[in-house]
Amino acid sequence: MQAIEDYMLPCLNKKLFGVECMGCGMQRSVSLLLQGHFTEAFHMYPAIYTLILLFGIIAYNSFKDFKNANKIILTLAILNAIIIIGNFLIKTL
Repeated sequence: MQAIEDYMLPCLNKKLFGVECMGCGMQRSVSLLLQGHFTEAFHMYPAIYTLILLFGIIAYNSFKDFKNANKIILTLAILNAIIIIGNFLIKTL
């Protein structure tokens, strides 16, 4: 039986330039989440939980509008950008 890791896409940025991109670790983090390794998923890609929350709220809002949805989505988007950029800088420096 083949594991999900056999189907993961390689990071072209890392492969061509030797430097990780801002999305490196996301696929492995999702894989770890599906396997129930929640702490390891966070360590692999710290923005995984806030991204899931962001996409969940966007999906919910597309079916049922709720008050302050745009503010919540904008706040989560900014938070995710900060986490992703911060993690990238920590990894590369």
